[in-house]
Amino acid sequence: MRTYDVVGIGIGPFNLGLAALADPLADVDAVFLDQAPEFRWHPGMMIEGATIQVPFLADLVTMADPTSPYSFLAFLKATGRLYPFYVRESFYPLRAEYDQYCRWVAAQLDTLRWGRRVVAVEHDAARDLYVVTAEVADGEGVAGTPGVNARREQYLARHVVLGVGTTPRLPAPLAELAVGDAGPVIHTADYLPHRDALRASGAVTVVGSGQSAAEVYRDLLEDAGPYRLDWVTRSPRFFPMEYTKLTLEMTSPEYTDHFYGLDPELRDLVGREQRNLYKGISGDLIDDIYDTLYRRTALGREVPTTLLTDTEVVAARAEPADDGGREYVLTLRHAQLGRTTEHRTRAVVAATGYGSGVPALLDPVRDRLLLDEQGRFAVTRDYSVSTDGRLHTLNGEEHTHGVTAPDLGFGPWRNSVVLAKVTGREPYAVERRVAFQQFGLPGAEPAAVPGTAPDGGTTATPSGAVAEVAR
Repeated sequence: MRTYDVVGIGIGPFNLGLAALADPLADVDAVFLDQAPEFRWHPGMMIEGATIQVPFLADLVTMADPTSPYSFLAFLKATGRLYPFYVRESFYPLRAEYDQYCRWVAAQLDTLRWGRRVVAVEHDAARDLYVVTAEVADGEGVAGTPGVNARREQYLARHVVLGVGTTPRLPAPLAELAVGDAGPVIHTADYLPHRDALRASGAVTVVGSGQSAAEVYRDLLEDAGPYRLDWVTRSPRFFPMEYTKLTLEMTSPEYTDHFYGLDPELRDLVGREQRNLYKGISGDLIDDIYDTLYRRTALGREVPTTLLTDTEVVAARAEPADDGGREYVLTLRHAQLGRTTEHRTRAVVAATGYGSGVPALLDPVRDRLLLDEQGRFAVTRDYSVSTDGRLHTLNGEEHTHGVTAPDLGFGPWRNSVVLAKVTGREPYAVERRVAFQQFGLPGAEPAAVPGTAPDGGTTATPSGAVAEVAR
């Protein structure tokens, strides 16, 4: 079999960016696998007019290589939209536009393999290579449905890069609801396909905070009136994202070094306290929601809506409604008051975030993984998760590296580090200092510096990390 320098698993923006950066490198033979038939980025949240929350420079490649033919500006030029974007005078592309851009890049790369569901990663000790096994649908089979007319392919790899992304997360009370013939209970990831059913339900409750919750609430508010619309969040307020420049310097190598060097318990605490850096709502959207509510009430139009903060859904059940249908009864607990009440609704949209973990496809190499005491990846400073430093993760390191993990603009920097590890050189310069401020004490050495050594070892392991032995 052909031996690849890199086999990427999952093709989201981060692995797509890695593929684009690897494409012109003569010393990197790479292939990327995904079970989907094509690139799609958050299709359930392609609400008309929604923008991404980072400037256009935070594309797949520019922060590593501004001359790349796969930049967002190159996409605009190729599609005849460069001047309209210039006249628009906004740094923030539309979300649908960013998806179009990624699909444009994907169409140009011959290293992408769609319809491949990776089922296992194994280690071939004799050759010291990883063997990646993927199922491919044949005939009427569906990739991702094991054993249904599926054939298997295997790929040999010196390095494996996990870009499997995160999965929607529902809080226990909502996850346990039996939908039956009641209205939908969905995660925001599935919002658009269910929007008509939500509006037809007669009463919708949005649960959660952050940009996704606000976008769904605003979208449903557009024609609210025939149905009731409520928004419940356990956050103490509808807080905006922090956009000030010195705060944005926390998406830097220096702050990542600082965060990485903290004790694991302190990292978890600090991470929770930094929610408003990347899990808040854009200030413009908050203002637009308020202005919409004001405009409608000023014109005498009833707005059947309630916004509740500091309130958590602690229990939920489905039961018959007075009109013969069914409804959901949510038990809400107000944190400051310490009291509970019941809230009735016909449909629920959960904007409750995403979670990540160690995928089952790595079970055959579990004895080679670096895991912490909670069973999470103990990601090294240069983004590897194995004892030999040749299994890497993209956006699976929020608990070890902090706010840069999900940040689109930091993706090219991280990919530069991974490619430096693969090649033993720096095909794209890896900046070590970009911030004006210092996050530790003056004169102190950085907690960690990303390594660019060639194959065969890790440069740094977070405190508390252990090599988990398969049981």
